[in-house]
Amino acid sequence: MLTSPENQTEPTWKAVLRLLRWNKPAGRLILMVPALWAVFLAARGTPPVPLVGVIVLGTFATSAAGCVVNDLWDRDIDPQVERTRDRPLASRKLSITTGIVVAMVALCCAAILALYLNPLSFALCVAAVPVIIGYPLAKRAFPVPQLVLSIAWGFAVLISWTAAVSHLEPDTWILWGATILWTLGFDTVYAMSDREDDLRVGVNSSAIFFGDRAPEAVGFFFLGTIAFLAWEGATRHLSFPFWIALGCGAILWGWQYLQLRQDNPPKPIYGQIFGQNVSIGFLLLAGMIGSYFI
Repeated sequence: MLTSPENQTEPTWKAVLRLLRWNKPAGRLILMVPALWAVFLAARGTPPVPLVGVIVLGTFATSAAGCVVNDLWDRDIDPQVERTRDRPLASRKLSITTGIVVAMVALCCAAILALYLNPLSFALCVAAVPVIIGYPLAKRAFPVPQLVLSIAWGFAVLISWTAAVSHLEPDTWILWGATILWTLGFDTVYAMSDREDDLRVGVNSSAIFFGDRAPEAVGFFFLGTIAFLAWEGATRHLSFPFWIALGCGAILWGWQYLQLRQDNPPKPIYGQIFGQNVSIGFLLLAGMIGSYFI
């Protein structure tokens, strides 16, 4: 395994930060988005500040743990994929033992934060762990592993909603549906950049499953996201800031769909669309919060 000179001289602490993906905040923030959607909607715009802090820190800890677990499972696959070959476990910059220790520390941090929550939310945190751990295995055995990832993302809604009001409501499941479809959309885009490598290595992805129809599948998922969010906005009686944000989001998602439909779109576009979805998510969050104050 060849490593770049930069990685050969990289301090261990920097490699650990890369293992946690803290050098790439978009992937951490995009898990935070549905969790914040849920807590602000459930609390009708005014959740307790300490609870918001716990949710923010909890999403950082959980996503970090998920990244390390994923890299442990994929340490022999990642070297064969252009985008992932320099990851610390793939390049052998860090040992398996170090990876396990880091994963356990991140999970312990998430567990400590979960103790702040009520029993239902804590139980949902526990239920999410097998899904998080199982996602890398799904890439080997399930044709659409992004669905498993989407269910893991959906737990962010369930946990945060129940943390605010101590029970699940019909509106919770509407937001859960929006989150599932949104995650399927942006992560299918992300998988499109690895499609050739994944086919060669022999792992599954939604981009491979949908093949040439992947852009249409992404468009369908984003359209479904819009529909579920509109349903949520109507049932929660959200005011015009939310609808303006949703309209802007719909335009941006439509533009992303058109970009994906190009003949041979440039490879960087997939990562750009992924990052744009973080901004869309926070735009929608601002609209939700604004609805309760304007």
